Amino acid sequence: MKSSPPLKALICFDAAMRLSSFSLAADELSVTPGAVGQQIRNLEQWLGVSLFARQIRQIQPTPDGHAYWAQIQPALAQIVDASHALRDRHNNNVWLNMPPSLAAKWFARRMAGFLESHPAVALHLSSSTTLADFSSERVDLAIRHFDGHAPELDVELLHQDDARVYCTPSYAAQFGLRLPNDLRRATLLHNTLHPHWPDWLQRFAQIGEEEARKIPGIHFDQSLMAIEAARRNQGVVITSEWLTQEEVASGALIEPFEQRLPLSKGYYLVQPRHSILRPTVQALKEWLVNQAHSADGAQGISIDL
Repeated sequence: MKSSPPLKALICFDAAMRLSSFSLAADELSVTPGAVGQQIRNLEQWLGVSLFARQIRQIQPTPDGHAYWAQIQPALAQIVDASHALRDRHNNNVWLNMPPSLAAKWFARRMAGFLESHPAVALHLSSSTTLADFSSERVDLAIRHFDGHAPELDVELLHQDDARVYCTPSYAAQFGLRLPNDLRRATLLHNTLHPHWPDWLQRFAQIGEEEARKIPGIHFDQSLMAIEAARRNQGVVITSEWLTQEEVASGALIEPFEQRLPLSKGYYLVQPRHSILRPTVQALKEWLVNQAHSADGAQGISIDL
């Protein structure tokens, strides 16, 4: 039987290649850079070749190092994936990622319904303005606001988005907001998720980009902050109906105009392409789809595991 290479050294070598650094590899593996270097020297001694050309504060993979890593890396990734799959198959943890504004304004008041229907499930919710990376992060499902084109993912449309204008009833009355071009008198609340004021004003109020820049405005990096500012009579916000359902239902915000700007983007539920979902993940996926497609989306829908 052939002898095996030092397996701990293979893990260190893989980390160093992926991160192009012994120090970063050490951080990932919770060891010292010296320990990583020693493991790789052990591997080089076993193989009889140099895997890295070492310079002061710099490492450079040799051609042998590149070729060897290309051969072993898929097998190492397969071991990691198989190990995670086996571990996860026997627990009820589910990891879900979505944009912060959606998590706060749409999902937060619904998630109790899912947990009441599935009390054994441990739901892990993360929110980020950057896209979740299924290959490097612990994520089972994600909701993304985009155009739905992602060949590496299975995507399902939850909600086709449009851009709508909202303000309080008192703000609309105070500034006489009856027609779209009345917005010349208002304060525009901008947000990065829906940066559509220029298009909306051009299409419905015949206000060009140069004139639009002269209208007072406040810029926010998250929709929930812009919506809260509108709720507090600070101006008029343009955003998604999914993020304003609670305020509209209570009468805190209204649409002063009937005009809505169609968008090419929407909220999509995504997962790695052709991935096989565990029962708990499948239950969450079906629940999210039902919540999105139901008439009011107010009540949790029970799905048996």
